[in-house]
Order: sequence, then structure tokens, then C-alpha cells
Amino acid sequence: MGARVPHAGTDRGGWPAVLLYERRRPDAVRKRPDAWRFAVATVCFGAFMGQLDASIVTLTYGSLRTGFGAPLAAVEWVSLAYLVTLVALLVPVGRLADARGRKLFYLYGFVVFTAASAACGLAPSLGALIGFRVVQAAGAAMLQANSVALVTTSAPREKMRAALGVQAAAQALGLALGPTVGAALVATLGWRWVFGINVPIGVVALVAGHFLLPRTRERSPVPAFDWWGLLWLSTATTALLLGVSAASGLPLPLWGVVLLFAAAVVAAVAFVVRQARAAEPLLDLALLRARAVSTGLVGALSGYLVLFGPLVLVPTVLGRAGVSELPTGLAVSALPAGFALAAAGADRVVPPSATDRHRCLAGAWVMVAALAGMLVVPVGVGWSAALLGLLGLGLGLFTPANNALVMRAVPTAAAGTGGGLVNMTRGLGTALGVALVTLALHLSPAGGGAPAARGGAVLLLAAAGVALLAAWLGPRRPQRATG
Repeated sequence: MGARVPHAGTDRGGWPAVLLYERRRPDAVRKRPDAWRFAVATVCFGAFMGQLDASIVTLTYGSLRTGFGAPLAAVEWVSLAYLVTLVALLVPVGRLADARGRKLFYLYGFVVFTAASAACGLAPSLGALIGFRVVQAAGAAMLQANSVALVTTSAPREKMRAALGVQAAAQALGLALGPTVGAALVATLGWRWVFGINVPIGVVALVAGHFLLPRTRERSPVPAFDWWGLLWLSTATTALLLGVSAASGLPLPLWGVVLLFAAAVVAAVAFVVRQARAAEPLLDLALLRARAVSTGLVGALSGYLVLFGPLVLVPTVLGRAGVSELPTGLAVSALPAGFALAAAGADRVVPPSATDRHRCLAGAWVMVAALAGMLVVPVGVGWSAALLGLLGLGLGLFTPANNALVMRAVPTAAAGTGGGLVNMTRGLGTALGVALVTLALHLSPAGGGAPAARGGAVLLLAAAGVALLAAWLGPRRPQRATG
């Protein structure tokens, strides 16, 4: 259980206090009964930026290949380097934030992310751009590892699910606007402004966070950082994502793919052994013994696999069927739109007696129904939009309730670690959704969209089934927040 630590130095003047300590909010904000809403709204800036960046960068691939004279396999590292870094850093950054202050790390995350975005927009070469993307991912990890923790520690217990729903809606909005905004920027101002758009948003968010985010009340001191744990975790996640990407079409011989997967398994085992023996582990494995945490993380991974997989599957399938880009984009936007609608509005239509487990089960069944429909309906814009909208509704009902189950089972002092775990599984789910669907498309016949649609839908249906099973195996009694 974490300790309530005094905020020594947080209200001192001078630049050391501003840079090293969390400063309290103005009394005009702090004493308002709805002050938690301002904190949640500020966190939504980071949620929006993270998902906007995730979906907007793929629109730059064509311009990057032309501008730098690079092959697609090299350009893909603009996304891959970001994702690998993000997944590797989420848990350790969350652990450090639990000890040093979540508000402090969140604000520094905006600084790093915004500065790196500006550097990406000015990158003179593809190698430099990939390097700046690694730095940008470090800032994104500082944001994402603390976003769920800041929401759950700011909102009243009875408002936690609704607050997480608003955050999920902000993510879905960023995801939905990414392709449209990215296409418009690339077509008018050029690919560099795809990164430049983050700068004004980041500056506004930094100022808002300074005045509206609460200080960390409970912390878990970390006498020594587990660098070996970080090394094994980074190796395992990097090797896994590279192996899946290579199996999905990256130019790498079979022995290299096998070697990557073997390295991922060895590093994962070494990480678990290290965490069990370390005096101050990077990840307290006791957290995973709580059924709500373990099943919830499986659900989070499966849910984001189902969310991002169709973003690769549907455009490719419709393209093979001869559908142009504009109607394809409109059809795909139905998925995040449905997600945002359900995440933000579920509390208005779902009976108050429905527990988070009930919501997870209902959302998972809707996901299964939508993906089963993709196996039987003909390929077309109308059916795709309708089924993707239904899938988004299921995901928007499932995801906030699933996150609430996880975070209620995590002690308040370890909220940053718990949030980092949730976001790490989201990142893995995102990577697996893109890579596995790409693999299914790679193995499907080149002509015609129906075989590819069925193969990808079967894969996504299996993931939705795992989410349904995780919800069924989750806690059956309403949880109390863990102190």
C-alpha cells in the first residue's frame, strides 16, 4: 500500500520548484465540486493526440517514399519504431510516475512529445525522422502511462466508469479524425504538417495540465530502478513485434523470424524470473494475481486487436473490390464513431443496475455478432459501414467497463503501474491487430475481396471470443476501490 507523502517544495517559488515538483491547482479550480471534470478534460488532450498520431502517420507513407527515395519496408519503421518504444516504456514509466508524481510526468510527457513532434516535422532524412519518432514515443509513454491513473484518481468512485468513457471517446475521436486530417494535410501543406499539428495542441495541453491537474496524493517510493527488468521487458516486446511484423511481409529470412520469436520467449521468461526475485521489481507480479487484473488485461489486448484490425482489413478488402478511397474512408470512420458514441453515452441508456461485468459481456457479444456478420454479408460499403458501426458500439461498451474493472483492483498507490499495464496491452493489441490482419491478407488470394474478408473476419472473431471469455471469467461481484 502506498504512502501519502508530503508535497515538500511544491509551492516554493523559482524555477527549481516548477521543474522538479508538482504544483497545486489554483484554489478557484481546486475547490470546485466539479474540479475532477477539468482534470479528465485535460487528460483527454493526451488521449486525443496519441490516437490521432497513431492513425494519421500512415497517410504519410507515400510522400515519405517519394521525398526520401526509400522503399516501403524502410518507411514502415516510422510507425514501427514509435510502437516498439511505446510498448517497452509504458510499464517502467508508470512505475516511476507512481514514485515521483503522475502530474509531473504527464506534463513532461507533453513537453517531450511536442518538442519531438516539431523535430519530426523538420527532419532532414528518414533516419532522423525515425530517431525523432523514438523520442516522441518516449513522451507518449509518459502521457499514456499516466492517463488512466490520473482519471481514476481524480474522478469520484461513482463517476469513474463515466470518466473512463469520456477518455475512451477522446481516443476514438482522435482515431476517427486521423485519416481525414492526415489526408487533408498531406494533400495541401505536405507530410511535415502531419507532425506539426501536434505542436499547438501540445502547448495548450501543457498549460491546461499545469493549472487543472491535481497533485499525486499517494506514492510508491522506488529506492532503486530495475534496469535489468527494463532491459528484458524491452527485448521481449521488441522481438515479439518485430517477429510478427516480419511474418506479415517484412523482408526477413525464415530463420530470422524464428530467432526473433525465440528471443521474445527467452526474454519474457527472464523478465518474469527477474521480477519474482528483484527487491524492487519493475512490475509487482502480485498485481496480476488479482483475477480482475489478469482477465481485464487479456480483454484489453483482445479489444484493441479487434479495434485496429479492421482499419487494415476493410480498406484493403474494399480496394480489391474496386471501391475508391473516399467511400472507403467514410465506411471505416463508422468504427471509431460507434466506439465514441457508446463510450460517451452508454450511461444514458444502460440500466444503472448493470455492473461493469454485465457491460463487458454485452459489449463482447455485440462484437462477436458484428464480426460474425462480416463472414456472411457481401463485400460493400453499406454493409461494411453498418457492421463496423455495430462493432464500434460493442467496443465502446466493453472498453471503459473493462478498464474500470482493472483499475478498481489496483491499489491507488500503484495506479500509474496499473495504467501502464493497461496501455501496454493496448499497444500490443494494436500491433497484433495490424500485423496479424496483414498476415491474413498476405496469405489470401490477390484477386477479389471476399476471401480476404472472410480470413480477416475469422481472425478478428476469434479475438472477440477471447474478450468474451475474459469478461465471463472476470469478477462476478461488484468491486470496491482498492486503497
